[in-house]
Amino acid sequence: MKLYLDPGHGGTDSGATGNGLTEKEMNLDIALKIRDMLTSEYENVDVNMSRTTDQTKSLSERTNEANDWGADYYLSIHCNAYNGSARGYEDYIHSSLSDSSQTAQYQDIMHAEIIKVNDLKDRGKKKANFHVLRETTMPALLTENGFIDQKDDAALIKDPSWRKKVARGHVNGLAKAFNLEQKEDSGTLYKVIAGSFQSKDNADKREHHLDSHGIDSFVYSTTIDGSTWYRVQAGAFSNKENAEKRLEEVKNAGIEDAFIVTEGSDSDSPDPPTSPTGYSILGKTYVSPELMNQYVKTINPDALEIANFYLTFGEYYGIRGDIAFAQAMHETDFLRFTGIVQPDQNNFCGLGATGPGQPGASFDTPRDGVLAHIQHLYAYASTHPLPDRYKLLDPRFDLVTRGSAKSWVGLNGKWAVPGDRYGQLILDIYERMVNTSIGNLAIVLQEIRKSK
Repeated sequence: MKLYLDPGHGGTDSGATGNGLTEKEMNLDIALKIRDMLTSEYENVDVNMSRTTDQTKSLSERTNEANDWGADYYLSIHCNAYNGSARGYEDYIHSSLSDSSQTAQYQDIMHAEIIKVNDLKDRGKKKANFHVLRETTMPALLTENGFIDQKDDAALIKDPSWRKKVARGHVNGLAKAFNLEQKEDSGTLYKVIAGSFQSKDNADKREHHLDSHGIDSFVYSTTIDGSTWYRVQAGAFSNKENAEKRLEEVKNAGIEDAFIVTEGSDSDSPDPPTSPTGYSILGKTYVSPELMNQYVKTINPDALEIANFYLTFGEYYGIRGDIAFAQAMHETDFLRFTGIVQPDQNNFCGLGATGPGQPGASFDTPRDGVLAHIQHLYAYASTHPLPDRYKLLDPRFDLVTRGSAKSWVGLNGKWAVPGDRYGQLILDIYERMVNTSIGNLAIVLQEIRKSK
């Protein structure tokens, strides 16, 4: 299936604005996520995008490109705006088409799958005479993913994890509409990142440098905690050895700050992932305590510094301490304790908390609370006896079916009920923390280069 994926607006055309958001940036972020999910998870999918950066491109250029390429489907991603009061999701096919047309049938499927996950009011399936629907020679759909000028919709749109859910809804719809076949191992994609910059000019210079050394690359933008970063990607591989070879080529070209990011692995990856969808609970901690504490303080400046405990106990028990820290941020609303568990309980993972009147376990110190958290994860992830250096503080250790959840998504419906996306929500926070860390690293590297 050949998909022409069109993030609406771009460059000098910002699209709608409101609540501190710009439509062109949100459209691009969702579209890039759609592309990455499709190409990493499904066989025989070819994606051509109208833009992968903040680029000005006319409507005619977009539709002509799709027509000349012979796309099977045209998908245009947008956010909406009206008067600050309208809310919800809607999608469009061309007004000349009947409800029984192939395009309408695709719309039925896409609409149903997107609405399942986007937490927006359903404004229905619609028709219009938009250029991208009229001038395309293949079935085409335009989706309007919330109203950027309405505060409640905008709060969702602003959240990277929500945009990821919306992308997933689009991907699920495409997979169902076109009977896409999942790859046998769709969980791992190794991307070689040859630089991350806040300046588009610097990213372009890096791309040109790589091109002069015979290395293909492209620049794409991503939003990290509200700031736009431009990444230079020099390849994406399902085989890690091939990714490592490309990384060596990039470094031989003089790019010392290149690295590999791993997306969608259920295994213990040696590279910090930027878009994890699984991952083993057992494994090494990669994000430093300093960066973990720094990240949570961008959201809650008064947050208690507990990350060092997650590193110490995580390394002892062989648990991914950085993702466990992300779980604690999910459970405690970034240590603001806005739920039933209170700060003086030192219960960072909601142990035993089941509802009003049942706030769960309490621990004497933050150290003990983190230790109990890590021990509880060990119970789920491992069938081995608990190592005996530390006293067992987890009051629910023996209630867990040992080894019953070896990955973070395996905690769905176990740690939290119903919790059908519990693990994914944890990994979304981890993704943002890693992206912030990569962004901070890029700033440091740029400052070092300037000082030379």
